[in-house]
Amino acid sequence: MLKGKNIILGVTGGIAAYKAADITSRLVKAGASVDVIMTKNAEHFITPNTFEALCHHKTLTDTFDRDHPWEVEHIALAEKADLVLIAPATADVIGKLANGIADDMLTTTMLACTCPKLIAPAMNTHMWENLIVQDNLKKLQHYGWTVIEPTSGHLACGTSGAGKLPDTADIVEYCDLEIGHEKDMKGLKVLVTAGPTQEAIDPVRFLTNHSSGKMGYAIARAAARRGAEVTLVSGPTALSCPIGVTGVSIVTAREMYEAVTSRQKEMDIIIKAAAVADYRPAVIAEDKIKKQDNASDMSIPLERTDDILQYLGEHKPDGQFLCGFSMETKDMLENSRRKLEKKNLDMIAANNVKVKGAGFQGDTNVLTLIGHDFEKELPLMTKDDAADALLDEIFRYKREN
Repeated sequence: MLKGKNIILGVTGGIAAYKAADITSRLVKAGASVDVIMTKNAEHFITPNTFEALCHHKTLTDTFDRDHPWEVEHIALAEKADLVLIAPATADVIGKLANGIADDMLTTTMLACTCPKLIAPAMNTHMWENLIVQDNLKKLQHYGWTVIEPTSGHLACGTSGAGKLPDTADIVEYCDLEIGHEKDMKGLKVLVTAGPTQEAIDPVRFLTNHSSGKMGYAIARAAARRGAEVTLVSGPTALSCPIGVTGVSIVTAREMYEAVTSRQKEMDIIIKAAAVADYRPAVIAEDKIKKQDNASDMSIPLERTDDILQYLGEHKPDGQFLCGFSMETKDMLENSRRKLEKKNLDMIAANNVKVKGAGFQGDTNVLTLIGHDFEKELPLMTKDDAADALLDEIFRYKREN
């Protein structure tokens, strides 16, 4: 999604500067054109040659370098940039930027940039917690910078705590979130459900299904990239909540019902991609159910869980778009159309788990999008691409109605 984008990567003098090489590589692989500007202190940790080999552009270090094109270098860079990213950012550079100091190539270029700007601080925990540093970061946020907060972990100084540069993949995802897609959903509030639910049998066992949550997470990530305010209500998965998305973790169908219905009225779009259990044990054993040697079989009485989609359809506010998912093994279209009408949906995304490349666990899907007056069969595609195609159809409907 960063293909053709021009990104300035600022690298400052901290030990995490070596990670900027991986950031550069990831951005280039994502299709971006990257210009690297290093501070003099950064050169003590990594050489300009490293970045030149990765981005195939001259690494800039000196405001007064005469070996450059005729135009004023820092102004020319600023004018073509679609995004600025400073990673890692030291307390020194943060302080300079917050107070308008321009005494090297990086800070001078930043004052001339009008594009979106991201900054990823990395430093000792006590430096990070210093009130002066925090005030400077608040200043930058006030002036439109997005601060990518550091994570906690073992630091180069030998201590543990906040101040560690986030994973490079996450930093690149912030770039994608900022400029990777037209913000055609800006101003819309979107709720997405994902993953399985787990219904306890006893303290060590539960009923569940094979859902990985990948489709729902892809939808949430795509909606956030397009500018929506996204809430993701998810059952247990191995996935991390996408950057820019508010995550709500649940376990049972009842917990998902409460999390979704309590937020329904404020949402413009609800997309129910979760595989919610239809049944739960009528009674949860207080202790582990022991195997009985003389028992030839065993039965567990079940009861229905709350039908979340039915409730949402019956209580849908005017103007809200409600999309469900239909996972089938036969009669996919007939069953999905029936569900569309019965539950008062605006659209349903249907797939057949027996079709190669569709369904649980995998990274691809084969969806058929069904509305009251349309049916659109999508080819085999990644779940990320399928998520964008689904949102395109929802956005088209909301624009026309």
